[in-house]
Amino acid sequence: MRPVDSPGVSPGVVAGSPAPAGASPARQALTALGLAAGPVVALGFTRFAYALLLPAMHERLHWSYAQAGGMNTANALGYIIGAGTAAFWARRFGNRAAFLWGLVVSALSLCATAATADFSALLALRFVGGLTTAVAFVVGSALASRVATGADRGRAALPVAIYMAGVGAGVVISGLVVPAALSAGQDAGWRLGWLLMGLASVAALLPAWLGARAVAEPTGPHAAMLTAGQVRRLAPTLVWYVLFGAGYVSYMTFAVALLRTQGLGSWIVSVFFVVLGAASAVATLTVWGHLAGRLRGGRAPALVAALVFLGVLPVLLMTPGSAAALLSAVVFGASFMAGPTAATVIARRMLPAYGWTAGIAVLTVAFSLGQAVGPLVSGLLSDGQGGIARGLWLSAVLLVLAAVAALFQREHSPS
Repeated sequence: MRPVDSPGVSPGVVAGSPAPAGASPARQALTALGLAAGPVVALGFTRFAYALLLPAMHERLHWSYAQAGGMNTANALGYIIGAGTAAFWARRFGNRAAFLWGLVVSALSLCATAATADFSALLALRFVGGLTTAVAFVVGSALASRVATGADRGRAALPVAIYMAGVGAGVVISGLVVPAALSAGQDAGWRLGWLLMGLASVAALLPAWLGARAVAEPTGPHAAMLTAGQVRRLAPTLVWYVLFGAGYVSYMTFAVALLRTQGLGSWIVSVFFVVLGAASAVATLTVWGHLAGRLRGGRAPALVAALVFLGVLPVLLMTPGSAAALLSAVVFGASFMAGPTAATVIARRMLPAYGWTAGIAVLTVAFSLGQAVGPLVSGLLSDGQGGIARGLWLSAVLLVLAAVAALFQREHSPS
């Protein structure tokens, strides 16, 4: 679709001049840091905290692993719809409003999850949470992409890296808060965990608002969707993102359950989650923000998938124990959120500015398709002979295929 001109101050999709031209690097970093409250909620709390709560809910609510995986599938299905409609909501209400209202509804859905044990109601809440967090995450990614428009590749990628580091921060917070909540025991433990995540999400709204208000609404042309040619040029990255999404989220969904079946106590599981989140935040900020902006074509996505694959192996091949768990947390944690960073940087680099949000949305839909299928299939395999480890081998295979697919991506000039 050709870009169209928007009258006045357009609520359209990324284009025009961003927040104050010539803003200092420190100011740009603070803006990105405020926006990073979005992925703290969207992925750190809504998506990944579930891995910590899954064992308790599986036991107390008498779920099969397929049902447990189905919860993440419902979340991912909502995510697909949210990602696919994010550009519409941004055009209809403006980037800031779409970003912030997505977070508001996400926070409310987390709080509501603590109020019911009904499987159907929980599925619905996971679906709603997925939809609204996808809108917030996609639009927030586009806002972060605009923070340093006009800068060189390395500097332009840094606000995106800061934004994505919010996921690791959310995982760290989850790893500290949820195990403490679960110590309440019985039904009160998992309910309290969801409630605390919801309240923390409410607290995240203030920095998110401060970050969003520092990025100007676009005033130029915008695109509702990518052209067929643009989609074809990004095809290898789209295939990579489907496979990567299925592979990494299967591990994130069931890794904690695997560690518990291997006899690890709640304290080491908590340490595992905190180390994973801290490694993600540090590596995204110090390594991937620069590296993703400099590697050509699909080299960055391929490297990410290969490293995440290596991060899965310790809990599958090494003697079960804290050493294998922590090694996996460091390697996996340092690389898994580089996937969205690399995808966002590729969209920013290979598409014109008016197509950034549409491009990020298309890539996120591909990512979400993988995330919808991965946990369900992995859960079904985990219910069979071989247990959870068998399901996680699917994760490893998919990550290898993702790395191969990414290598077919070639560099293209924005068009």
